[in-house]
Amino acid sequence: MDYKVTPAEKSTVKIEIKFSAEEWENANNEAYRRNRSRYAVNGFRKGKVPKHVLELYYGKALFFEDALNLLYGEHYGEILEKEEKNFTPVGDPVVSLADDFSEENIALVATVPVKPEVTIGTYKGIKIRKYEYNVTDADVDRDIENTRERMAESVEVNDRPAAMGDTVNIDFEGKADGVPFEGGSAKGYDLTLGSGQFIPGFEESVAGMNLGETRDISVTFPEDYQQESLKGKPAVFTVTLHKITGKKLAPLDDEFAKKMGSDSLEAYRAKVRERLERNASSRALNETENSILEEIAKGASAEIPDAMVERQEDASMQRMEYNLMYQGIKLDDYLKYVGSTREEYKKNFEEEARRAVLHQLIIEKLLKEEKIEASEEEIDKKIAEQAASVGKEAEEYKKTMDPRQREYIESDIKLTKLFDFLQANNEMYVEGGAEEPAKKPAAKKTATKKPAKKTEEQA
Repeated sequence: MDYKVTPAEKSTVKIEIKFSAEEWENANNEAYRRNRSRYAVNGFRKGKVPKHVLELYYGKALFFEDALNLLYGEHYGEILEKEEKNFTPVGDPVVSLADDFSEENIALVATVPVKPEVTIGTYKGIKIRKYEYNVTDADVDRDIENTRERMAESVEVNDRPAAMGDTVNIDFEGKADGVPFEGGSAKGYDLTLGSGQFIPGFEESVAGMNLGETRDISVTFPEDYQQESLKGKPAVFTVTLHKITGKKLAPLDDEFAKKMGSDSLEAYRAKVRERLERNASSRALNETENSILEEIAKGASAEIPDAMVERQEDASMQRMEYNLMYQGIKLDDYLKYVGSTREEYKKNFEEEARRAVLHQLIIEKLLKEEKIEASEEEIDKKIAEQAASVGKEAEEYKKTMDPRQREYIESDIKLTKLFDFLQANNEMYVEGGAEEPAKKPAAKKTATKKPAKKTEEQA
């Protein structure tokens, strides 16, 4: 077997693979051995028909495709190993016969999408926005109140009108131009007021109704409503209120704090603040890093193959499917509701996917350009920290560690160093604050990024 690699358009390479007459004959014989049991000829037992008889009976090209697949499968991986320093495949190849294919010239051409080379302009001395988020007492109070709401006891209400936040049981019938419309009526429907399940104005108008009351509620459908015939139309809903369920909040005291795992209310508030500050720091860091990449990307270019974009689109679709699943919604049901297919909807992620791939290519290029590495000592230190967090000794933890976890740790250390470097070498400013460079190193990162090494598999 001989092969030749030549660059092709849009970040692909063409690999022309030529096979000798002996290799071709051996592949045909192997294809015959593997497939002969599928064919029958009168006068022969099934599976025992000689190869030349099968070719006479079914045609000389009977094992042609199987033989080519065998040759391709045997040698393609071997070629990639030999060429791993020259290109990185990022998708499946398109395989075809060579233009001059003949019995004397057994040749295939594999067109392979490969990781592109990215060109980067200026990445130092740029003015870049830095994000900062402060946690206030009001943020802590709001978080605690949300927790109390989630833990509240449901109680039936008989002595007051319905209020926002209550769950009401209602019958309703909607009419547009005096005519009932599809999906506009229900009986015994449970609705949490303020949840935004109904069109604007409906839930607010149910608030204030008393048990047993019937009320006509006038609303207008939004211009972007999914049902074409109702877009922007006024409607009247006749609503009857049967039941009100309110929430009884637990007193905000030391007993409540103990239920939440703290010794006192003061300790609980401190714990909530710490969590919110940690989240704010992580959010600020992620948005600052994205801001840095956005600025560098303005002067960067790469001929990104479709395979990389499609893979990123698939990842976005998968995340969306998981998010819907947690809400009890199937993706196919959602797509049916919005009148789209998987392939059509996936295109909504194309711009985001292309940007994400370019950002990852920039990261990999800068890591190489600045020769940023993670030392064994740094990796061991991070492993020791993770081991301590689960109450294990570092050596014991290493023995049970997935090899991919070590790669992840190494990648995270390199990414932290890279963004520290970029913050230190660019003019970072906080919007609304002083326009002076903020050249402090980035905060310690939590492990939230994917390993840069796996871009070709994950991008």
